[in-house]
Amino acid sequence: MSDREFSVVQFFPDGTYEYVRRFVTAEEAINVAKSYTTRPAAKIGVIQRVIITDGGDCTVFEWKYGEGIVFPTLEQMQHEH
Repeated sequence: MSDREFSVVQFFPDGTYEYVRRFVTAEEAINVAKSYTTRPAAKIGVIQRVIITDGGDCTVFEWKYGEGIVFPTLEQMQHEH
């Protein structure tokens, strides 16, 4: 797998979504996801969900409005070490 195979997607209350980055490095995907989950639109619920997918279209990160990071869970991250 290439190191440039991550995408970031934001979801809106009406069920629509938008790819905000495609085919970027893991580092860029993480930075973009952090930006989208902490901006004012996320704080008031305009952004409902943000995910990062890998090159195989598997979700490797998920944030939800009102819940925070839901995947991976803290327990899952602790088991990785």
